[in-house]
Amino acid sequence: MNRLKLFILFVLLFLAACDGYAIETNMSEEIDSFEYTTQNNETLSLEDLEGNWWVADFIFTNCTTVCLPMTYNMATLQDKLSEEEIDAQLVSFSIDPERDTPEVLKKYGQGYDADFANWSFLTGYDFETIKEFSITSFKNIVAPPPTGEDQVVHGTLFFLVSPEGKVIKNYSGVDAKSVDLIVEDLKQVQ
Repeated sequence: MNRLKLFILFVLLFLAACDGYAIETNMSEEIDSFEYTTQNNETLSLEDLEGNWWVADFIFTNCTTVCLPMTYNMATLQDKLSEEEIDAQLVSFSIDPERDTPEVLKKYGQGYDADFANWSFLTGYDFETIKEFSITSFKNIVAPPPTGEDQVVHGTLFFLVSPEGKVIKNYSGVDAKSVDLIVEDLKQVQ
């Protein structure tokens, strides 16, 4: 009888750990509610994204290192999603909001041929707000630049977010191979 109880407990724990997605996940984080400003000086909120799959990253336009391949990979992802007719939103949160005004973000996105119909660049908060949001909702490090420098420290991951506003998986944002993985995962979950 004790073995049966132990087995049932094991099965219940296993089922509780399953997230119900058709892909292997490596995260399970609820996103804090937000309402930020887009490159078009409009607002975008978590509620606006509800019901959509979306991919998020954290970048800044003055970045001289990792943001370049990250944004290139996000642009490539946007192209591949369009080719495959996969409906998903892309959201790039600026971690240098003082410098990255809506106008600066729009010009930056245009430099990567971003289609703003499904790729939003967000700002309209202070540094501490985006730092806290990144850490609590995405477990993504954001830290101020080292003394005497202007390069914000941040993680380089892309994050897949479910229609319910839950981060379910992360991928390397600097590895071009991640683009195909994200496309394949989105095919599986849609």
